[in-house]
Amino acid sequence: MFFVTLGLVILIVGFAINTPSLTISRFARPVKIAGIVLIVLGMLTSSLRQIDAGHVGIVSLFGQISDRTLDPGLNFVNPLASVTDMDVKTQNYTMSGVNDEGQKSGDDAIRVLAADGLEVVIDLTVLYRLLPSEAPRLMRQIGEDYTDKIVRPITRTRIRDNAVYYDAVALYSTRRDEFQGRIFKAIEKDFKSRGLLLEQLLVRNINLPASVKQTIESKINAEQEAQKMQFVLQKERQEAERKRVEAQGIADYQRIMATGLTDKQLQYEQIKAQRELAASPNSKIVIMGGRGNVPLILND
Repeated sequence: MFFVTLGLVILIVGFAINTPSLTISRFARPVKIAGIVLIVLGMLTSSLRQIDAGHVGIVSLFGQISDRTLDPGLNFVNPLASVTDMDVKTQNYTMSGVNDEGQKSGDDAIRVLAADGLEVVIDLTVLYRLLPSEAPRLMRQIGEDYTDKIVRPITRTRIRDNAVYYDAVALYSTRRDEFQGRIFKAIEKDFKSRGLLLEQLLVRNINLPASVKQTIESKINAEQEAQKMQFVLQKERQEAERKRVEAQGIADYQRIMATGLTDKQLQYEQIKAQRELAASPNSKIVIMGGRGNVPLILND
């Protein structure tokens, strides 16, 4: 609008000096033409609006917001209208207990009361984006600051509303995924009614009171010790079973040997052993007339 304003000023000056009594009246016509050119140029430049990728333009004329949005690129609009860029890319909003980690400085974690009355501290990140078709309605009803007016309060409220259905220990361990799915559905519904799309809800951390944490750790350690003891007992039972099988095999062998061997069988086995010993290259001593009428052979 700068060129339009400048052109109007020059045009007014041209009419003002268009008086025959003035020596500069001969410049009135060129001044008028220059003013008109600047006005036309200003109108053309004001009619062209560029929208960046990942944004949509919201057109407002005299306080009235149009339902038509401007797509990325160059767009022709009423030169008197104002255009507001609104981001439609994926955005994230983090609420964390760590200083300067989230959008708010300081401790911005969500503190809720579980079903057992214990206080649970939750760190959360919300991934969402603005629906382009709903941008004019959101601008008309909420304005540009919809993050602090919609995203933050709805998220914190729905988490507190749903946390009362779970015990603190369940939120921390066994039912964490169930809790995350439950709050996702509740927040998604509220966001959709406002023109926002909830893409993902990330429960980054759930902190319990120190006493509860210590109790859980003690329980986990006891369970691990019990599992270790079960393993040791199972190993000892297997070793005892192995020894019983081995002893039974020895007993069976001794019983078979005691009942199945005769004197002739023993004599035959001695002869076989002596023949093998005699065939070896080692030096040996043969003592005749040993027990059982069998030579006794001794080697080195």
